[in-house]
Amino acid sequence: MARSQHYILLAVAAMALALLASPVAAAKSFNITKILAAHPEYSKFNAMLSKTRLAYDINRRQTITVLAVDNAAMAALDQYSLPTVRHILSLHVLVDYYGAKKLRGLPNGATASASMFQATGAAGGMSGYVNITSHKGGKIDFVSQDADDTATPSRYVKSIKELPYDIAVLQVSSVLSSSEAEAPVPPPAPVDLVELLSKKYCKSFAELVAGNDDVFRALNETKDNGLTLFCPVDAAVSAFAPKYKNLTAKAKTAILLYHAVPDYYSLQLLKSNNGMVSTLATTSYVKKDYSFDVKNDDEDVTLATKVVTSTITATVGDSEPLAVYAVSKFLQPKELFKVVQAPAPAPEPSKKKGKTGDADDESSSDDSDDSTADNGAAAPAVFGRWATVAATVGAALALLG
Repeated sequence: MARSQHYILLAVAAMALALLASPVAAAKSFNITKILAAHPEYSKFNAMLSKTRLAYDINRRQTITVLAVDNAAMAALDQYSLPTVRHILSLHVLVDYYGAKKLRGLPNGATASASMFQATGAAGGMSGYVNITSHKGGKIDFVSQDADDTATPSRYVKSIKELPYDIAVLQVSSVLSSSEAEAPVPPPAPVDLVELLSKKYCKSFAELVAGNDDVFRALNETKDNGLTLFCPVDAAVSAFAPKYKNLTAKAKTAILLYHAVPDYYSLQLLKSNNGMVSTLATTSYVKKDYSFDVKNDDEDVTLATKVVTSTITATVGDSEPLAVYAVSKFLQPKELFKVVQAPAPAPEPSKKKGKTGDADDESSSDDSDDSTADNGAAAPAVFGRWATVAATVGAALALLG
């Protein structure tokens, strides 16, 4: 046990250094779904990553290792519910980079790595750590921290894809065993979505959802696996009603689905992340984008569609895997409505001769403003990284103490 704790402490220190050394705004350079799509022998593993929403969590990480199993090995998960499968598979996602070269050069031939099961707080104690051991002859074993003594280690088979220090996708021989990850996960309490919408702010939108069988079915089929719904307040629905009435039945379905994101987003996550999100309309209509841009400014979160910008005004309900937020305007996708062009900037006043120094100063001021904006955007990320490091190290020391 002391040896395992030593490796865990080393792993935590390495992870902390990696977090601090990583760029503030690294570009997302990989997509786990696309990587595994090129290898049909892992199609069941790939499909389950998407079904459990782990694929999204993997893609938004900066440094990750995925321990994939082939289709035959995936049969070991058939007996478990989807929430439990998510826990088990999250144990196969290590929040550090372990390419083949790094695995063969482990200090003292062993280490321990935190998994996504540990990093998300789902695991208790140290059960979300994975012990990695390199044996003579090149054999490498992966064993979860809380695996039974009789459990057979999962053995490294080969490297599937490596993008150094970003992602390593490795094949292992079998599903990792963990009593905590395999424990039954209580199902979420049943939620009557229409009733929830009707009670707070969104009665008119609830009536639109209830009156559309396709939308009603899609939302209820998705809500237990991760759903964020943005419901326009009653005044917004009333203001949009003339346009809505003129839409075709297909377009009405599309615009209602456009308000639903097939993943769970807490308000805190929305406040700390900017970027495009796909919607249920995206997945329902081939060759149509139906995405919008989530932007945040301090405590304000806006949804920009290129046609209209709507603001989150209240939380209707938030209990993972379902979040519902009231928004100020009906979201209008560019696929159905004309894009609103930003007004052209007003021409600058002409400069008097002999004022070239002033012109240079103005140019420098513009650059300075841009730099300030960039630094302001980066500041929360830097703070967040330090906070993550502190929390990670603190938790490890508490566990090992």
